[in-house]
Amino acid sequence: MIDLCRFDDIPEGEARGFEVGEQAVLIIRRQGQLYAYHNHCPHRGIRLEWQPDQFLDYEKQYIQCATHGALFTIEQGECIAGPCPGEQLDPVRVCTEGDRILISL
Repeated sequence: MIDLCRFDDIPEGEARGFEVGEQAVLIIRRQGQLYAYHNHCPHRGIRLEWQPDQFLDYEKQYIQCATHGALFTIEQGECIAGPCPGEQLDPVRVCTEGDRILISL
């Protein structure tokens, strides 16, 4: 497991990106739960954010690809709008240990 940060480093309802070796991942904290995905759009093969840590749509209900606006559910990473409906973000195993967030790639 890879130690990324403290749980409180990701505010409730927000997302944060991380570089782990050559891998880019994003973690979202929503209603006390953590959701983690590879930072890679299944449609274009590029990173999702338009600015550092800007992964969510305006209302913070979906993960949004900055390049073409595709929307992905936070809980499953499934595309529900845009050019890749039904495709999914690649999940990353995430857990907490004490106040630390850990992932497994």
